[in-house]
Amino acid sequence: MMSNALMNTYGTRALTFVRGEGSWLFDAAGKRYLDAISGIAVCGLGHAHPAVAATLAQQAATLVHTSNLYNIPQQEKLGETLCRLSGMDKVFFGNSGAEANECAIKLARLYGHRREIENPVIIVMESSFHGRTLATLTATGNRKVQAGFEPLVQGFVRAPYGDVDAVRTIAANNANVVAILVEPVQGEGGVNIPAGNYLDELRALCDQHQWLLMLDEVQTGNGRTGKYFAYQHNGILPDVVTTAKGLGNGFPIGACLAKGAAAELFQPGNHGSTYGGSPLACATAQTVVDTLVQEKLIDRAAALGEKLLADFRAALDGCEQVAAIRGKGLMLGIELKKDCPELVAKAADQGLLVSVTAGKVIRLLPALVMTDDEAALLVSTLSALVRELA
Repeated sequence: MMSNALMNTYGTRALTFVRGEGSWLFDAAGKRYLDAISGIAVCGLGHAHPAVAATLAQQAATLVHTSNLYNIPQQEKLGETLCRLSGMDKVFFGNSGAEANECAIKLARLYGHRREIENPVIIVMESSFHGRTLATLTATGNRKVQAGFEPLVQGFVRAPYGDVDAVRTIAANNANVVAILVEPVQGEGGVNIPAGNYLDELRALCDQHQWLLMLDEVQTGNGRTGKYFAYQHNGILPDVVTTAKGLGNGFPIGACLAKGAAAELFQPGNHGSTYGGSPLACATAQTVVDTLVQEKLIDRAAALGEKLLADFRAALDGCEQVAAIRGKGLMLGIELKKDCPELVAKAADQGLLVSVTAGKVIRLLPALVMTDDEAALLVSTLSALVRELA
């Protein structure tokens, strides 16, 4: 039974989990559920990963927090690791994806003011999601989540996702643009995957107009799409990239990485975080990153993602209810022709955890450690449920 002490921000929740192991969650009665959303793209290493648990226990028994008034060796090590993996120069650590995106927005505005642009503007995309703080809420392309929180933050202009010509039109009509903020794959918006050259063309536009290309990889980063960061499928480098979610495998941490001029913008007093980059958060994230790389789980995400796509397409071939099946690595969406909110509960009854986003897109974000047998169970269970809906 839910406590009355909690604000009603999540509505009624039917399930309570008490234990996890790999791709499985267990309720108090011992029933197990195959977790195909991994805490919304957070637990890429699965639940209760032994190496992560060991690091948490060891670091918690040693030193949890000192604040950023002092040097933090774990922070420095993680920063160097992420810069090496990303091709970026410097990093700021916060506690969440929203904080990482707030950091990017502040960088863009500071960049604009350094160029003597009094009212800097950031181009953002329709159907995007960047967080729930006031600035990231404004950047988000979903009117439903903005309603009731006006006045929103100024300094954003919106373009259709995947439409480079629309960005060119904005460039021709707005001299105050300083940056583009975009997801390489839209997660909350419905697992929307743009044309393969989309990021390349945005990079070229940013170079042409001296804008910052800022990529929100909160959901797509940390191996989710089959590269450490999704932009690495294109072979480009952004000026700013944000990440969180899978970086801590459940422990709160966010990172904003920057390159070139963007990496030199912040000076003492421009930005900060009380908890950001703590010894505990950074030691844990270092273990996550090391495990992803050393156990070649990013390659696994690419291969398993391709297999899941093929298997779902075969299993749902001819199903009139299905509009599209798409994915990149272990970030998959099955779009139906009508809204399907009831499917989440029906799947849970069958011991399967999925989410529905954008009304009619079944979103799958399985752990990168999911086995072939677990993947087969996911395909068979979910495909049967989709056919039942039809």
